[in-house]
Formats: sequence, C-alpha cells, structure tokens
Amino acid sequence: MTGTGAVRTAPPGAVARLPGRVLPLVADAALAAALFLLTLGPGRVADGRGFALQTALVLPLVWRRRAPRSVFAVIAAAALAQWLLGVQLPADAALLVALGTVSARAPSRSAWAAALVGVAGAVLAAARWAPEGRFLASAAAMAAAVAASAMLGVNARIRRAARAERLARLERDRDERERRAVEEERARIARELHDSVTHGLSVVVALADALGHARPADASAVTARIAETGRQALADMRRALVLLQDAGDDAGADAGPRDDRRSPPGIGQLGALCERMEAAGLVTRLRVDGEAAGVPAAAQLTVHRLVQESLTNVLRHAPQGARAEVRVSCAPGAVTVEVTDDGRAVGTGRTGSAGSGLGLAGMRERAAAFGGVLEAGPRPGDGWRVFVRLDPGGAP
Repeated sequence: MTGTGAVRTAPPGAVARLPGRVLPLVADAALAAALFLLTLGPGRVADGRGFALQTALVLPLVWRRRAPRSVFAVIAAAALAQWLLGVQLPADAALLVALGTVSARAPSRSAWAAALVGVAGAVLAAARWAPEGRFLASAAAMAAAVAASAMLGVNARIRRAARAERLARLERDRDERERRAVEEERARIARELHDSVTHGLSVVVALADALGHARPADASAVTARIAETGRQALADMRRALVLLQDAGDDAGADAGPRDDRRSPPGIGQLGALCERMEAAGLVTRLRVDGEAAGVPAAAQLTVHRLVQESLTNVLRHAPQGARAEVRVSCAPGAVTVEVTDDGRAVGTGRTGSAGSGLGLAGMRERAAAFGGVLEAGPRPGDGWRVFVRLDPGGAP
C-alpha cells in the first residue's frame, strides 16, 4: 500500500472572505508602523523605558478593529504608566485613534466611557506637563482633541449604518422585483394554459355535439378529429410551458419541446387554426396581407393567441351556423388583427370561458404588451367584432 499525503484546502467561502479579513489588518499594521516612526526620533524617546512605552502605546493599534475596547484599555493603561513615570511621548496620539475606533465600532455605553477616560487623561496630562499658567488652555485643547476624535468615530458609525440601510433597502427592492416577476410569470402561464385548454376543449365539445347527429359513415371522421384536436391541445399546453421555461433549464425536455420552443405558434399557423374551427362547425375565412416574416416571434404568438381566443368565443357564444372572418395585415412597424362574425352573441356577452375572467382581460393585456388597445363589441346588426393594432417595436 502506498501512502499519499492529503492536501487540505480551505472552503471556497473562507477563501472569498480572506481579503476582507486580511486587508483591514494590513492597513491597521501600516497605520501603527507609520505612527510609531513619526513619533520616534532624537529627543523623543530617550531610553529603553521610553522605547517600551512607545511600543505599548502604538502596537495594539494593529488589532483596533477586531477588539476596539480591549485595544483602548491597553493603550490607556500604557498612557497611565507613562504619566506615572513622568515620560512625555508624542505617541499619546494612539489613544485618540483608539478612542475614535471605540466610538465607531463599540456600543454607545463603551464609547461614552472611553470618551470620559480620554477627557480625564487630558486633564491629568495638562496638570503635569502644561506650562505654568497654561493649565486651562492646555486642558481645553486636549479635551477638544478627545471630543473631535470621538465625534469622528460617531460620524463613521452613522455612515456605516446608513450604508447598511441602503444595502438592506436595495436587497428588499430586489426581492420585491423578483417576487413581482414570479407573479407576472405565473399570470403568463395562466393565460397560456387558458388559451390552449379553452380552445381545445371548446372544439372537442363542439365535435362531440356534432358526433351525436353525424351519420354512421361520418362518425369515424368526427372521432378522429376529436382525437386530433385533443392531441393538439396537449401539444399547445406543453408548448406554453416550454416557452416560459428558463432558457438554461433543459432538464426533462426532449427534442420535441425544444423545437416547439424555437417555433412558437404564429401567423403561419393561423390556417391550421381555422381548419380546426371549420371541423368544429364554425365556418372561418382567413385573409393575411403583407409579409409575416418581418414580425417578431413574440408578436406573432400574440396575434395567434388573439385570433384563437376570438374564434373560441365565437364557437362558444354564437349560434350554430355563424360564420367568422379573420383579417391580419402585416405592415412595417404595425400589425392589425380583426376578427368578425355574423352571429348574435348568446347570453350577456362574450368574456371568454365562463367565470374564468381571462378572456377579454387577457387579450387586452396581450395587446397592451405591444402598445396596442383592443376593441371588442357588437357589430351594427348582428355579430361581434374584435380589432387590435399592435406595435411590435413596442414590446418590452
């Protein structure tokens, strides 16, 4: 058996957090080194005792962000020892840096306590080292320096809290946008399923009614048409789901759905749609003007769904024997759709499937997505008219 040495690697999250931990430590070490060198020189540190106090005052600043209160306590103790020994050092400025860090990062109670310690130190230092007759001025100047350091720390705390609040607000806004996007996607799925299933079932019901009155010789043809319409409805439902899938999510999708995703129903499939309506008993005439190739696929899908929903409403609400006419005009920058029939609507009006609420409302939403306004209402005399003008360039 050959032994192999195991190589330990840090978790990816720890590696990602490493710069955020190391860089502040390096910056604080550089600050401590700079302060040490600036306050070290001839006439400032006279002997080994002064050098030791200098180090005790400045070195703790390396850890000021990790343990601000402990660092302040150590530096304050070193300053007190300096005062007791009667050694005056410019490195006392480290106490102001530590005070600012406590005010910025420690709880408010600790910040107030540190500020009081700083003021007491200023009074003691003025009492011992101030020139004769200058005690009040020296104490006031040093106390003002202490107050300024504390205020700078408080200001840093406020800025950090404001920045955290902005980030939290941005995250809440992002979550809200994602939630709305999910709701809109669900609404789209509901509309797609409504259009596909309602149309297919309406045709199947009409064919089933016709089957009861068909001659035995024609019964097999009507039955085959029912089966074909059912399969088409299932295919439309699968297509609606596939079209709304994430482009990168191909799990469980075979070659058929991928082809459907690339080729959603459009203006070119209106002929087959009208044939299915003819088989269900609704005489339908189709007229397409202009070149549909220049119309975007999303706009073509909208045109197909508008025509499908309109013809389904005719099949459901118009009396038997009604005729429908579909006119689609493709022009540069605009597509117009008009669906008319010559049958009087049965009931209170044509609103799509009974109780669904997704008929005309869903059609208006589809039209609005392309800058269009749908017009739907009875024609003079008998019949119904649906008209919409789409602006494919106005798609979101």
